[in-house]
Amino acid sequence: MCLFCVEKAETIDYKQIWQPKYARLLLTERGRIVPRRTRGLCAKHQRMVARAIKRARHMALLPFVVK
Repeated sequence: MCLFCVEKAETIDYKQIWQPKYARLLLTERGRIVPRRTRGLCAKHQRMVARAIKRARHMALLPFVVK
């Protein structure tokens, strides 16, 4: 079941993604986006997550690469 469908989330904002609750689930330890098949998200929410992560990276809330 999709994590965001269970919470009935209409939108996923870039400000939510960098919180530890979501960052640990949606990003690998290297900072990459976890694939949809691994996390179990629906296609709609996976697109929202990817868009939010990319926005957070451009606003310097998340790093592009973790060393």
